[in-house]
Amino acid sequence: MVDPFLPDADKLAAIREALPALSAGIYLNTGSAGPLPAETAAAMAEMALWERNVGRGSPPSFADALARMDEARAGVAAVIGTDVSAVGLTHSTTDAMNAGTLAFDWRSGGRIVTTRSEHPGALGPLYALRERGVEVAFVDVETSGDDDRILAAFDAAIVPGTRLVSLSHVLWTTGTVMPVAAIAALAHERGALVIVDGAQAAGAIPFRFDDLGVDLYAIPAQKWLLGPEGMGALAVAPAAMDRLIPALGGYGSFEQIDSNGLAAWKVDGRKFESSFFHRPSVIGMARSLGWLSMYVGLDYIHRTGTTKALAMANRLTAIDGVNVLTPTQRMGTLVTFRIAGWSAQAALDELGARVFAIARIFASLDALRISVGFFNSDDELERFAAAVELLAAHTPETVPPRRGLTILQGA
Repeated sequence: MVDPFLPDADKLAAIREALPALSAGIYLNTGSAGPLPAETAAAMAEMALWERNVGRGSPPSFADALARMDEARAGVAAVIGTDVSAVGLTHSTTDAMNAGTLAFDWRSGGRIVTTRSEHPGALGPLYALRERGVEVAFVDVETSGDDDRILAAFDAAIVPGTRLVSLSHVLWTTGTVMPVAAIAALAHERGALVIVDGAQAAGAIPFRFDDLGVDLYAIPAQKWLLGPEGMGALAVAPAAMDRLIPALGGYGSFEQIDSNGLAAWKVDGRKFESSFFHRPSVIGMARSLGWLSMYVGLDYIHRTGTTKALAMANRLTAIDGVNVLTPTQRMGTLVTFRIAGWSAQAALDELGARVFAIARIFASLDALRISVGFFNSDDELERFAAAVELLAAHTPETVPPRRGLTILQGA
């Protein structure tokens, strides 16, 4: 069992035992979906079985569903550093970014500033608004991680008429940690609000939502929070809450609602919960959040994950023929790189076959991206780096053949 007071070496062993997917290969794609704790999977299966055998229609069952949602919101609040009243559950980061972006009154138009390195989940609602006459301006973000250049680019883009700045906390492409607090201060000086895609930050790097100074913050369950897919959350700062009217409303969004004109929105983050959620997934999200906070420990997670990621970036940088795109002076837990002479897909295929590496590519950058987690061992990270070193010393045509497995078949 994972104990928050275990020595680091013993804790890592316990953590790895609690994450069965780590035995399938070198797990380096938490930026897409993290390994599910066995405890979380068991809790989800137990609830699914209960729903099958007992049913979901009784009044006590409904009350239990609401209580489970309360637990998930409290878990989110504890991890991102805010009050539970700020949090509303969503079905994903994408849903949260849509809910936050579309909650503004855009009937009179306006301008949104974003970057050229955003995830489609953040860009989608911006393009939908652009079809309705809202101006969308794009900032080129330097991969150098130079805060002054980044801020200068936003300074030039946030002109009069800008109502919203939409950006990632950590760029999903290069892993650059953006100076979110400084950008938010600049935006607020000019009357704009700020929504942040926290998909590659929540659970990966240390921060407090209340200290960032942003207005809305969207997160997923399935990435660095190691929860199930189909769950996420939106945190809303108190100062922005009254200025936003959800584009979608439902039973959970209102304190009172009827078909005679009565509609009293909830006054906290729950106003963005337009529908209910798959209860096993809600329980899974809450269980993973609790496991990370109470058993693994957020300090351990943040310290270990970022330290391992920086060490990995430096290790890859030292290899001739490898170009690391992630700025090491401003990085979280993502490392994006290229190997000379190899397309990203060919390199990923070879690394997957040689050391069972689970990673991803960015076709637009022709680069590989690895997500280094607190649960990765030094041994497997070195095996991955050594395999990259082998590829960098060769081309796809000259790389030594992989070992084969000879199967003898009897007559």
